[in-house]
Amino acid sequence: MGAMGQRLDNATNLYLEGIRDGHAEQAITKYTGDRYTQHSGGVKDGRDGFIEFFEDFIERNPVRDIKIVRGFEDGQFVFVQAHQILNNGEFEYVTADIFDTDDNGRIIEHWDVIAEMSDESVSGHTQIDGPTDPTDLDKTDENKELVRNFLDDVLVNGNNEKVTDYISTETYIQHNPQVGDGLDGFGTFVAQLAEQGITMTYLKVHRLIGCGDFVVSLSHIEMGEAEMAVIDIFRVADRKIVEHWDVMEEIAPEEEWANSGKF
Repeated sequence: MGAMGQRLDNATNLYLEGIRDGHAEQAITKYTGDRYTQHSGGVKDGRDGFIEFFEDFIERNPVRDIKIVRGFEDGQFVFVQAHQILNNGEFEYVTADIFDTDDNGRIIEHWDVIAEMSDESVSGHTQIDGPTDPTDLDKTDENKELVRNFLDDVLVNGNNEKVTDYISTETYIQHNPQVGDGLDGFGTFVAQLAEQGITMTYLKVHRLIGCGDFVVSLSHIEMGEAEMAVIDIFRVADRKIVEHWDVMEEIAPEEEWANSGKF
């Protein structure tokens, strides 16, 4: 995994030592700073909230196969995407996480979205396959700007006619299991939603971080009646978006939140 550093190591180790290996208290103590502000569903703020949630999780899921598929650092922020197989396949999840860190690289805040792995895929790609290591490390800033403009222009403001300014017309590899490759695949997906009376609206982009050809955003979207949190992962080549992964999770009603919410 490229773009390694202490911050990415800390985030990876929190997952692997704390959750996979079952040492929740030890890991959260080792890898977090003087606060741990939590945006993960059902998990309370702070180290105690993490321990309470994951000690129960570890007990309920005695067999935990967790792999970090891709990850990178962007200044104080860290991104990781993880694949979790629990109890020999009873549950299989893909998660995308963003961490904020302090000056010592210790984790102080966490956002995530989690979704079930899908057995079927329109494109034939899975939710996690494809390139894993950032390249074009000198192009981070311009690639972040391209993706930010795409999100604002097309997804938030609905200027769909400008999509080819941002997404390659030649290559657009799609890892959302419901969407086919290419701009045609995306167009078909949106049309199918429209037939069901569903529109997909990006209300707000809350975070955007990147490293080289990878750019990741955390957004609040409406999918018909449902409010969702989504982390989109874009890969950029030659100033165009050429590949896309996402992880999407419905936002629970506010009275069920264990913390300040997904964002």
